[in-house]
Formats: sequence, structure tokens, C-alpha cells
Amino acid sequence: MRSRSAAQFAAVGLASSLSLSLSLSLPLFLAWCAFGQERPQERPRITGISHISIYTSDALKTEHFYVHDLGGLKGTDPQNPAGVRYYFNVIQFVEVLPLPQGPASVNRFDHIGYNTANAEGLRKYLESHGVAVPSIVTKGNDGSQYFEVKDPEGNGVQFVQPPAHPASVPTNPLSKHMIHIGYLVHDPAAEDSFYRALLGFRPYWHGGMKDDATDWISQQVPDGTDWLEYMLVKGSEKSGIPASMSQDALGVLDHFSLGVPNMQQAVTSLYEGDGLTGRHSWAQIGRDGKWQFNLYDPDGIRVELMEFQPAGKPCCSPFLLPSPTE
Repeated sequence: MRSRSAAQFAAVGLASSLSLSLSLSLPLFLAWCAFGQERPQERPRITGISHISIYTSDALKTEHFYVHDLGGLKGTDPQNPAGVRYYFNVIQFVEVLPLPQGPASVNRFDHIGYNTANAEGLRKYLESHGVAVPSIVTKGNDGSQYFEVKDPEGNGVQFVQPPAHPASVPTNPLSKHMIHIGYLVHDPAAEDSFYRALLGFRPYWHGGMKDDATDWISQQVPDGTDWLEYMLVKGSEKSGIPASMSQDALGVLDHFSLGVPNMQQAVTSLYEGDGLTGRHSWAQIGRDGKWQFNLYDPDGIRVELMEFQPAGKPCCSPFLLPSPTE
């Protein structure tokens, strides 16, 4: 057998050195590639309204309104032992809480809630975009998961992952779908930075009492047909309740809407069930072209019955997205 030359030994040594270098650097190279291809945190689906949370000064009167007049199903509150829920379907409800301690206030609005497919995923998504979030989601004794943040004007916004197997709720003959919620807003651009830019809410409709004015801006949830309505107020304040605003005026702004297929049948049902003994308006076609009818709970929170589809052309703006159908 012939002996290797010096050049052959050098070549073998160089090959071994290159092989060792590649074996050591490959994991680092792959890790760098993985880092470079890491995707941003994706936003889980936000599918619709979960609830509105409000205060009451008289629990018995409030219960009569939500159960007797509107047909809500009374249930315990898995989030707050002092609260009560009035369900309109298995994942939509009004949460009623006792008035908070402290100085008297005209405020009867606590927070709004939206349903999401993944509460923990949405918590991480908001955290990755600099929003102050709780360190973990809270688990309700009904199997739900949820967390709460503040929007740019300081309003409480809760995101709820409904339980996998929610308790059954009988079909409400008046309405089985909470189609929108609304509350006082000073600065729509600031709110848009949260709801539209970050959460993916989509413009649905806007309008006002006059054709050239904008008093209401509706933003549809990113993965459904329910919507949030900015109830705009003008003034020097950038957040909070204007000092001159009355409880009745605030209750008009802080409201929720129950969808109905036919307004005449809905109002007739309320009349026949003796559900019109409290404060209410008359049925009318709103500026958005939809039939509506307003009732007010004992503390002034407005409940707006609204037909799903417009009866005519809306003022000010066309509908930019499909309206709910049921």
C-alpha cells in the first residue's frame, strides 16, 4: 500500500476541519433562519358581542324590566357573586351589578364584552402590541375564560371565550340576538387606533341628525356582523362623562340593541305582555333606514329594538358591510 503524500494529508485535514466547522455552525444557522422567519403574533377571531355590564340602583325593578318586559333569562354571574345575568342566548347577556361605593354618579355603564375564539391568544396578541393586559386570563366557574383591558378613553373592554358547553337558554320570543352596543365617545380617531388598527373592527355605517353631521359611527366586529357604535359628544373633555350631562342623557348614549325580524310584531308582543309600562318611545325609522323602538331600564339605560335589515336608504353613508340576518 502506498503511503500518503504531505499534500494528501493536508487535504484530508482541511476537509475534516471544514466538516467540523459546518457541524458546529449549522444549528446556529438554522436558529438564525427560524428567528428571521418568526411570524408576528396573530389576532384570534373576535366573533361578536358577549355582553354589556351595567349598574342598578334598584335590583327588583331592574329584574322586572329584563325578565318580564324583555324576556331575558335570569342567571347567576360566574364572574361576580354580587352580579346577575339576563341572557338573550347562550353567549349574550346583560350583566347587572350593584352601584359601586363612593360618591354618587350619573354613570350606569361598567364595561362591554366581546366573544373571542381564544382569550389567551388574544391576551398575548394585545400584550405584544403594547396594551396593558392582565398576566393571565381568568377562568369563570361556567367554563368561560376572559380578561379585561381599557380602550383609549378608559372604557372597560372585556374579551370572553365562551364555555365549550354553555347552559341552554330558551328561545326568547322578543329577540335572541344582541346586535350592537354603544357608548359615549369623545375622540373617534383615538378609539380607532384600538378598535380598527389593532383589533380589526371594520367601518359599517356612520350618520347624524343632519345629513352633513356625524353623531354616530358604527364599527363591525372583525369576524361577525355585530357592531360597536361610537356615540359622539362634543366638548373640551377627551374622556369621561361631561360634567353637565344628566343621567337620562347618558343613558341614551350608553345602550345596547336587540335585533328583531319585524318591528310591528315585536311591539305588539310587548304590548300584549304588558311590557310597555315603563319609559319608551314610539316605533320609527332611524337615520340608518332601519325600524327601531326604544325602551329604557329603571336607571335609564336605553334598549334599542332594531330590525336586522334596513327598510329604506340610510342617510349620510351607505352600509359598507352586510347587516345581520337573524
